[in-house]
Amino acid sequence: MVLKQDRYWKWLSRGVTYVLLGVIALAMLLPLLWLVSTAFKGQEDNIFPVAASRDVSLSPLENIAFFLKQLFPVHPTWHNFVSVWQQQPFGQYFLNSLFVSSLTVTLNVLFSSLAAYPLARLDFKGKDLIFAVVVSTIMIPFQIVMIPLYVLAVELGLKNTYLGVIFPAIASAFGIFLLRQAFQGVPKELEEAARIDGCTELGIWWHIMLPSVRPALVTLAIFVFIGSWGEFLWPLIILDQPEYYTLPLAVSNLFSAFGLNWRLIAAGSVISVAPVLLFFLIMQRYIVPSEAGSGLKG
Repeated sequence: MVLKQDRYWKWLSRGVTYVLLGVIALAMLLPLLWLVSTAFKGQEDNIFPVAASRDVSLSPLENIAFFLKQLFPVHPTWHNFVSVWQQQPFGQYFLNSLFVSSLTVTLNVLFSSLAAYPLARLDFKGKDLIFAVVVSTIMIPFQIVMIPLYVLAVELGLKNTYLGVIFPAIASAFGIFLLRQAFQGVPKELEEAARIDGCTELGIWWHIMLPSVRPALVTLAIFVFIGSWGEFLWPLIILDQPEYYTLPLAVSNLFSAFGLNWRLIAAGSVISVAPVLLFFLIMQRYIVPSEAGSGLKG
């Protein structure tokens, strides 16, 4: 009897947990659902769900059900996406964002790993102080360094260039911190074996360290890509020629181009968000535990 009661309470607590998690997940996904549904709604569909009725006889569940029903378009259409793509050079903006984000990810992972390797594996004076200073820069808001960065970018001739958009994210304190911690977890025996075979420090970094911390590299790439793809403030500052605009700037222009046509604005926003979700789905399978030290056990 006691065993059955324990099992009953275990199932009950698990069910309550799942229900609460489901409600929280629905609340967090509701804005995204509204955005996607609005992008597919035609002119006859209501884009702002309202209560079913002011009749007090309706139960709260009936009002919620009617509210959720209004989220979905009655007659789905691709017309909003076609209109946005034709009336605005979204193809060029998409290619700009793709180029900027891809190059930002490549450079950030490259330079962050190059900076993290000596901080993790080499011994020299001031290493801990340098690392502490690098990590402390994470607490500095971007708005504080925004003006000096702009002045420096202009002096270097990077205004209205792709490199100017990439410039602040070539390396990051977060990336250095993340990869340093990952490098410290690589067994020293692998490094020593490579040195015995005559491998240089750069060769150890390339052939031993990077393959051993692939999950950390993929994690950093995902964070950098999402941040670069959605960056709005810095491109707004450094760019004033539309041919260099990225998708966030293009979406912001939809408010002035189409007024309050939320269907077209939602369609442009979905076009901007979709590549980030696709990139995460492609890269998440590479986030697996590293097996760098598996051959040294036993």
